[in-house]
Amino acid sequence: MKLTDEEQAMLAGDAGPGVKKAMEILTALGRIYGADDLVPVTSVQVAGVSYRNLGDAGLEFLADWARQGARVRVPTTLNPAGLDLERWQALGFDADFAAKQARVIQAFVAMGIRPTCTCTPYYVGNSPARGDHVAWSESSAVSFANSVLGARTNREGGPSALAAAIAGRTARYGLHLSHKRRAQLVADVRCPVTSPSDFGALGAWVGKIARNRVLYFKLRVPSVASAASAVSAESHEAQAGIQPSAISLQHLALKSLGAAMAASGAVALYHVEGVTPEADQPGIIAPGAETLVVESLADGYAMLDSDDGDDIDLVWIGCPHASPAELAHVIELLAGRRVQARLWVTMAREARAEAARAGAVAALEALGGQVVADTCLVVAPVKELGFRRMATPSGKGAYYAPSQSGLAVRYGSVEACIEAAVTGRWASEAR
Repeated sequence: MKLTDEEQAMLAGDAGPGVKKAMEILTALGRIYGADDLVPVTSVQVAGVSYRNLGDAGLEFLADWARQGARVRVPTTLNPAGLDLERWQALGFDADFAAKQARVIQAFVAMGIRPTCTCTPYYVGNSPARGDHVAWSESSAVSFANSVLGARTNREGGPSALAAAIAGRTARYGLHLSHKRRAQLVADVRCPVTSPSDFGALGAWVGKIARNRVLYFKLRVPSVASAASAVSAESHEAQAGIQPSAISLQHLALKSLGAAMAASGAVALYHVEGVTPEADQPGIIAPGAETLVVESLADGYAMLDSDDGDDIDLVWIGCPHASPAELAHVIELLAGRRVQARLWVTMAREARAEAARAGAVAALEALGGQVVADTCLVVAPVKELGFRRMATPSGKGAYYAPSQSGLAVRYGSVEACIEAAVTGRWASEAR
């Protein structure tokens, strides 16, 4: 690899052992993947945050790196932790687990990282511009950054993303290169796909087939302005305290599609004809790309709606993390009815604070629901809380929950899930 004089000095240890370790990781990865050089990054999102995934060995690894003087050079946020960092006791999490999770966060903070734990960093200020090189880890965030925002990132591991934050750069290979962003698989979708849960079912099925290939979709997405404008519009709607509009529906559809494909496969970039930023570039479909015709969503729904039980003890909204506008929609669907099952809406702490200022958190809590910050059921020890069967409109959440959380899952629209929260039962005709 070609390194600048500054990078050579960093690798030699001139900037301290913490930076040296980061450069050793980045250059090793660069050699493995054939990178010519390193590329500066404008932001980083680090995975490997939940103590449930890290354990004591991971905690010590982070603490040791912090003791070596490692400090991040670019804006950096974290993936969800294993619990709500402030309200863990009220939610029933174990005190010993909470103490160890707090030590994980302390190690990241010691390295200068903002203690924002979310898989939707684009809702809380970490939103790269088109063409920016970033180093993000969480699979759905990577998909959103590449596909909807038009930024450039590989699907980093936790240590490699942290190394990029400390060094301020990452190896230039894979999706950082224009020719690697061309689609190898065209999905010709001929059936109606209208709701976010439809897009989750589509993503789960297509992602399983695509594996890690770049996709190009021919399908009708709820038509509004360009996808790249959806994030700013979503923020504007939340501040105005109004319900999701058509542009938010497109945003949710793309978020659901990408998250599900990243879960069932390893899709880090997709293009949607006439919608996403790079879709209409000449040559965006690689010569010899395969075509997959999708005529029904039935297989996708069957994959995600993996249980036939009717009793629901938890309904989960917010995978990926919800925006304030999504929370407002949940409250609208409840229409003043109290819930019988536990209802959790997971979101970033900053997004929760914004929703609280608008009165949405109090409104949900008055109906028996809870707005849970910082965490995700996939990385939290939720089975220990006594949950057995959940309902969710999240394709990603439905795909991971049986194996990662030990939960039986009913999958369907957000409307069906809210009805399950109110009645405590899953309607057999729900979808």
